[in-house]
Amino acid sequence: MSLLYSFITLMLIFFMLEAPILIQAQSKKNSLVSAIFIFGDSTADPGNNNYISTPFKSNFSPYGKDFLNHVPTGRFTNGMLANDFIARYVGVKEYVPPYLDQNLSIEELKTGVSFASAATGFDPLTPKISNVMSLSKQIEYFKEYQEKMKAAIGKEQTQNLIKEALFIISAGTNDFVVNYNTLPIRSKSYTLSTYTDFLLQHVQLFLQKLVDQGARRIGMVGLPPMGCLPIVITLHSDDAFSKRNCVEFYSSIARDYNSKLQNNLNGMQIKFANLGSRFAYLDIYEPLMDMIVGHKYDFEKANYGCCGTGLLEGAFLCNPSSYVCKNASKYVFWDSIHPTEKTYYLISQTFQPTIDSITK
Repeated sequence: MSLLYSFITLMLIFFMLEAPILIQAQSKKNSLVSAIFIFGDSTADPGNNNYISTPFKSNFSPYGKDFLNHVPTGRFTNGMLANDFIARYVGVKEYVPPYLDQNLSIEELKTGVSFASAATGFDPLTPKISNVMSLSKQIEYFKEYQEKMKAAIGKEQTQNLIKEALFIISAGTNDFVVNYNTLPIRSKSYTLSTYTDFLLQHVQLFLQKLVDQGARRIGMVGLPPMGCLPIVITLHSDDAFSKRNCVEFYSSIARDYNSKLQNNLNGMQIKFANLGSRFAYLDIYEPLMDMIVGHKYDFEKANYGCCGTGLLEGAFLCNPSSYVCKNASKYVFWDSIHPTEKTYYLISQTFQPTIDSITK
């Protein structure tokens, strides 16, 4: 593979999808949930990358085409993200804003924010590649958030707020697709299996930090069937135009990771049971497979994105000059990487019982 091809490939797949994290769109007040806090990558970033020096943003059309007032907020989809639906379901707010928006009021901050940054991952190397916020930096911002809240509402109220909040973490796909399987760095030091274990060690460290900061209700999203992402199919198919089947190799990585992740979460549950902590695995793999391979629901396109050709577009390649399909709700994917708002909504129906289990 030439250096130029490697660079182009890397640039194209920076924003790989991590599991969409959704709950049913209907608003349902859950008095046990005080706020919602989101950490992760582009599936959870509502616009934090707008405020940092990185080319990986989506604050331009056609992103946001079906959002309120057609505003491109920095969400990597045509409308709402998963965390927006979750926030509505538990009844804390309509949309989860990016923490780095300096115009947020104390009341807005009080009900939750997203610290997520598109193109990041659990491997410390992954965010460095694209100059975005690491998961460690997101934790630092969460600490800063708490100091702001203590100054505004007091220490005790802030501690209760955190204790009764819902935490969602969604990251990992960039680590495999952008980092390990594209760059010749980690793959020289780790086998696929040992790299998976390496990532899960960082997941555990991240969860430990959250617990240390007072988090008690935590939902961890698994990996999606990565081999079914349109851009992965395009880059790894023998004939990207006529052979659009999922790439089993990448999906098998996700299955192995998800299995180990569930075991780790069970261990965390036992370890922190005395604190009243609840850890839940949020399965995105099977619901997406139902949509893509099982042809569940009424989607017409499952292996092309709505934006542009649907083969390679994502971030700056999906822009105001791009062709856009007439009805995004007929597509599983908005661009060649990220799901449409409808996909997020449908997945929410499978997530509802899990969210209930950690918030009630």
